[in-house]
Amino acid sequence: MRKTIKNQLDTIQIYPDSESTQLRKNLQHYTKIPHSQIVVGNGATEIIYNFCQAFLSNKTSVLIPIPTFGEYESAAKLTGAKVLFFKTMNLEKDLDNFIPKLPSNGCIFICNPNNPTGNLISKKTLQKIIISANKKKTLVFIDECFIELVPDHDESIIKLIKKYNNLFVLRSLTKSFALAGLRIGYGIGSKQMISILNNIKIPWNVSGLAQQAASAALSHSFYLSKVKKIIRKESFYLINHISKLKNFQCTATSTNFILIKTKMKSKTVQKKLLEKKILIRDCSTIRGLNDNYIRIAVKTRKENEKLIKALERL
Repeated sequence: MRKTIKNQLDTIQIYPDSESTQLRKNLQHYTKIPHSQIVVGNGATEIIYNFCQAFLSNKTSVLIPIPTFGEYESAAKLTGAKVLFFKTMNLEKDLDNFIPKLPSNGCIFICNPNNPTGNLISKKTLQKIIISANKKKTLVFIDECFIELVPDHDESIIKLIKKYNNLFVLRSLTKSFALAGLRIGYGIGSKQMISILNNIKIPWNVSGLAQQAASAALSHSFYLSKVKKIIRKESFYLINHISKLKNFQCTATSTNFILIKTKMKSKTVQKKLLEKKILIRDCSTIRGLNDNYIRIAVKTRKENEKLIKALERL
């Protein structure tokens, strides 16, 4: 991918394709979804905000299971929508209580796997939610930005797009292929949904370099397979060692980060680790959690060993 970017440097004086045509065609091949049902954004977050702008209003009720990614709430509130929360650390277990709370003519946002808990919801459970929401004419926004990093599972509901017009799925090449600096994400929905989103997005929203790098990344499926093996091995390693420490309790994870409950204040843990040049997430600012939670990333063995040793000294 770096080689691709270097080869495209001579094209930076040219405006990018505003429709990301070739990238969407490559995504069609990658996802098996027609490119007319794919929208590309300058990062997944841009698509969240565009989606809310397009489909929510001050007459819309939005339901968000928490804890979760905070941008759903922020984007929804910009439209004047009424935002409701459902607190759960495991939506699958709390499904019978969640479904009756689905709004009519509204929208729900679900992150799968969940950020920050790492919890993965099954396709079967999500389909139940989609069917129930459809009966109430409610949109279902499923954020799958981390799903391609889940080892040994295929719980993506991307194929259900063909069956349910109320479903929208968000994906991120930023997370899957380590393109955070380039900002690239995509969404999949009905032709009508995508047409509306394409009409409101700003022109030239995705740079030419980002489009080229993303297209190159999609041809490197072996990279994802390699990364998932590392994540599986290293997440087990981290959980096994950190769970033995008296001040920390790990939550089981399905992806490349781990939520940890700590007996110490999260800001204190963050500060002490930062002194050792280790960056973790203080989760006290995440709705549904408190100042006894931190989130760590699953990294290389060397980096993970450094983190464990630092936690042992706290």
